[in-house]
Amino acid sequence: MATTKQTKTKTKKNRIDDHHIISLYMDDVLVHNEEPQNAFVFCRKHAIEESDFYSFFGSLEAVKQAIWVKFFENAVVAIEKEPAFESYTDKNKLLTFYFTLFEILTLNRSYVLFSLQENKEGLKNLKNLKDFRNHFKDYVVNTIKSKPSEPYGKVAKVTEPIFSEGAWLQFLFLLKFWLEDTSKGFEKTDVLIEKSVNTVVDLLDTKPLESLLDLGKFLWKEKMQ
Repeated sequence: MATTKQTKTKTKKNRIDDHHIISLYMDDVLVHNEEPQNAFVFCRKHAIEESDFYSFFGSLEAVKQAIWVKFFENAVVAIEKEPAFESYTDKNKLLTFYFTLFEILTLNRSYVLFSLQENKEGLKNLKNLKDFRNHFKDYVVNTIKSKPSEPYGKVAKVTEPIFSEGAWLQFLFLLKFWLEDTSKGFEKTDVLIEKSVNTVVDLLDTKPLESLLDLGKFLWKEKMQ
């Protein structure tokens, strides 16, 4: 009996990893529409040793941040399966990144809504996106950064931080729109992604006015409906 018990315990421990903890946490908040009170309550409910939990996460707050990082990592994995991605223009790289990322978010929309609208704060509750933001900005700089031509001169030195911060603000803008989007298949968000990316990339090029007007017309139309 002792041998059997030890084997079962070992099997249970073997399946405990960060993915399993994240899955349990997401299920908990979606089923009960509230967070676990603390790590002890969470671990006891799921028969997890606290020491096993803390070997992956220092707190439940860390779990919430890790979930968003997983969303990002899953999007990058999906993008890397496209062999032609490296040959894309900056514009198409950014479009692919946003479309893929929002596909991942849509698959987890119920949790995203809970995460961002917790305590009815909406997008004010951005602390869960802290680690996600760092990964996002690094990816934009290292993978989708714009390479300005020679006429830009000294402006080239500030392009990367401006581009990454601009992309982050753009993402938050798209995220807020998506959270409130009630169109079929979130098709209006898809339209906004394309128009906003065209605008951002063109601002780093030579013809921003046409794209700005196009984006403005779309937003005005949405506001008036």
